[in-house]
Amino acid sequence: MLAYIFEKFPSFTQTFCAREVSAINATGIHFPVYSIRRPGNEPASAQMLYTGAVETMPEKYDTLLAENSDFRRRARKAIDDMKRLWGDESEKRRIYEALWLAPRLKEQGVKHVHTHFAGIGARTAFWLNRLAGINYSLTAHANDIFRDETRERLEQIFGAAAFVVTVSDFSCRYLKQNYPKLSEKFHRVYNGIEMDKFRSTSFPQEKPLIVSVGRYIEKKGFQDLISACAALGDRSYECLIIGHGPLEDELRQQVASLGLVGRVIIAGPKSEAEIAELLSRAYLFVLPCVTSADGAMDNLPTVIMEAMAAGLPVVSTRLAGVPEMVLDGKTGAIVEEHDVPAVAEKMAELLDNPELAKAQGAAGYALCKEIFDCQVTSISLIDLFRKYRALPSK
Repeated sequence: MLAYIFEKFPSFTQTFCAREVSAINATGIHFPVYSIRRPGNEPASAQMLYTGAVETMPEKYDTLLAENSDFRRRARKAIDDMKRLWGDESEKRRIYEALWLAPRLKEQGVKHVHTHFAGIGARTAFWLNRLAGINYSLTAHANDIFRDETRERLEQIFGAAAFVVTVSDFSCRYLKQNYPKLSEKFHRVYNGIEMDKFRSTSFPQEKPLIVSVGRYIEKKGFQDLISACAALGDRSYECLIIGHGPLEDELRQQVASLGLVGRVIIAGPKSEAEIAELLSRAYLFVLPCVTSADGAMDNLPTVIMEAMAAGLPVVSTRLAGVPEMVLDGKTGAIVEEHDVPAVAEKMAELLDNPELAKAQGAAGYALCKEIFDCQVTSISLIDLFRKYRALPSK
């Protein structure tokens, strides 16, 4: 039997996780879901992402350590192992989580767990395997493999995993090149979306709506988008930048300094339903992703899939897995990072040519239906679970 472990679930910033679990459930496969931390500071709508049962793990283990001598003894021994393996015990909470989970999973007949990101969930799964012999797999995404985790620890986590999924051909090649001895473990399965939650746009041409969505952080490239909007001159448009994050004030100041107040709107966070509604009224989606100064970058932004599901042409950058979504000249336009004049040129070309925008939007919708629909991606993942005996064969 299979189980899922998440660091925090459900989370509005990781809607693809909820979609994946729901899509697999929809095939008739059901399994327990555990969240290491209780979701906090989430929009109310986040609870609607997944309505099934989720068991949240304890916030503290002090009582268990004090009252359960066997748990305490095993934890101390494992912490010594952790010091030898990882150099210190800063991650000892992962051991407590593994020891708490193990008997519950065994009672449920769980022999394999899956988690997302090569971070906290994967480290808990690693110790669950080391201490209780329960197999695990993980889906690696972007910063978790490009920046956040050390190479040595990633090699340990990947090496102990039954298999590793990653969400683009780009990141799959990256992992195979960087961990050649483990190359057979890496598999690409795209993130999926529920396409029926998105309504196709009608391409309203009176004051065309340009939409962008993401956290207000450097790697999303919103500064470049605002600058590109300034280069559009007197064209009629409205640009909504939806999200939240530390750069919000800076983005508002940039809008004001460029004289774009009322034309470019830093709209703040919106619910999934509100975003879907705005996409259905939009003309163009733009996300000029960049590699940030600290090395962070997107891999396969879900918001681009959502725009494609709404039949919108997309302007983005040649970064990581983005060109697997945005086929230059077919489903939108790809430019180089930080090439603001090119972003503006492609936006202008689509704004000035509605037939081109509609054709590229239709091609994007068809591609999304073919490779990003949850009904497609969930089958690919289920096939891997069966191949590695996480689920029984048909």
